[in-house]
Amino acid sequence: MAGRADLWYQNAVIYAVDVDAFQDSDGDGVGDFQGLISRLDYLNHLGVDCLWLLPFYPSPNRDNGYDVMDYYGVDPRHGTLGDFVEFLRAADERGIRVLVDLVANHTSDQHPWFQRARVDPDSTYRDYYVWSTDPPQPDPGRGSVFPGEAGAGRVWTYDTEAGAYYYHRFYEFQPDLNLYNPAVREEIRKVVSFWLRLGVAGFRIDAATLMIEEKRPGNGQPEDPHELLRELRAHARRHGGDVVLLAEADDDPSRLGEYFAGGEFDRGDRSRPGGGVDLLLNFYLDAHLFLALATGRAGPVERALATLPPPPDGSGWANFLRNYDELNLGRLHRAEQEQVYERFAPDAHARIYGRGIRRRLAPILDGDRDRIELALSLLFSMPGTPLLFYGDEIGMGEDLSLPGRTAVRTPMQWSDAENAGFSTAPASRLVRPVVDEGPFSYERVNVADEWADPASLLNFVEHLVGTRHETPAIGRVDPEVVQTDAPSVFAHCYEGSAETVAMAHEFAGEPRTVTLDVGPKDASPMGLLGVGELRTVEVGVEVDLGPYGYRWLRVGDG
Repeated sequence: MAGRADLWYQNAVIYAVDVDAFQDSDGDGVGDFQGLISRLDYLNHLGVDCLWLLPFYPSPNRDNGYDVMDYYGVDPRHGTLGDFVEFLRAADERGIRVLVDLVANHTSDQHPWFQRARVDPDSTYRDYYVWSTDPPQPDPGRGSVFPGEAGAGRVWTYDTEAGAYYYHRFYEFQPDLNLYNPAVREEIRKVVSFWLRLGVAGFRIDAATLMIEEKRPGNGQPEDPHELLRELRAHARRHGGDVVLLAEADDDPSRLGEYFAGGEFDRGDRSRPGGGVDLLLNFYLDAHLFLALATGRAGPVERALATLPPPPDGSGWANFLRNYDELNLGRLHRAEQEQVYERFAPDAHARIYGRGIRRRLAPILDGDRDRIELALSLLFSMPGTPLLFYGDEIGMGEDLSLPGRTAVRTPMQWSDAENAGFSTAPASRLVRPVVDEGPFSYERVNVADEWADPASLLNFVEHLVGTRHETPAIGRVDPEVVQTDAPSVFAHCYEGSAETVAMAHEFAGEPRTVTLDVGPKDASPMGLLGVGELRTVEVGVEVDLGPYGYRWLRVGDG
């Protein structure tokens, strides 16, 4: 098996934070950096190594901050640039790194660049965007990334001030940047330098797949589409060798390897260097994990691991069960999507974009503690870096009365106090309402109660994070699938020179006993996580699994 370099992100636990929904410090109903600072001890206690922050830049906030109108500032609702620097210092004192979103595919239509581009066709800024007086017919494969919403399918919008159409793959208020303009690339490099100088550890690159596509439809694929990502990495690394680029690249699995630093791509004539990112968000595996949970069979997970390209040394996957977008099932076959919908989102109101589910992990799994633990155990056992979505560690729910993806972005539930301890503002002024009804209401699900309960989900997650930190082979060694005679059991292992770490997960909700052919013969297995008897047998280790059971074990000479 291939060993990998000892880089911090390979064994980190990343925690995704929406600043405006985490903690309000000044009573205006919106989360801020001073509030986030006050909760860093909680994150440190949980074992978090790295925070990924959603955009916090000045923005009209028509798309959760992804419509940026100033790359160098902080939205006044969240505080000041000084507050952000103080937050970085406080996080660093606790050994917590920070990744921020780099939204370089598009800007807000309120950004000064676009406003100047509109009014003067001879302006330098005109070519910062993609314009046409006679746009081509829409390409079926390049429509809006938000199908089913108002204006979806339209990627050209006419601007009366400019007298021309501008190109956008997101909403019409988010014009695409012309990233093949050297001046635009230089602007992005300046943005990267600014935040790295302040002390961030790297960037989550939004919409990386769209960034590298040709921006004038009909002109053909750029000769070297990954040059942009390589340039960004080289520039970032000049500020520090441990800077990390985490990319959102939901591409065909056969092409995902092209995005990694050290990867290659081939356009028919010759192989060329691939992209420059260290981690890729693993949308493909995520969809197959939920297919396995829906069908009670391990095959989808095995298929995903067999299909995904092995990352080059020093690169890897960022695995998740939920992120801020919909639970995206687009990489599954249509019949498989329907299986997941039927099991986890039978109400069409819980679906979105014809490809996804807008629910949180705990309600998707009906609040069933056994299945929630199974899913989290599986996540942390996958090859790569685990990513937790804020609130999933306590089993938060969603609010489907809120529009679109906002349903899963309700305020963090800290206690059973008013507004879940998130804010002292009147409920009418909260950035989004707290979940205050049903089995996932803040009076039933909150941090304070769960920290006090040794048997809580939160304390389980803390133990899971600690176990993952003590099992570094998961981030450094390629896994091997271990065959069993039970179709509902997925087993895999990480084999080192002196010991083997193995995991088994049961999807069907029935007790099983499986034999794992792992590790040195006659070695005594040691349980790391989960319950169930372990027995050394002639061909390996026999493992007892309960319904939706999981077991991590170490088999070695010592």
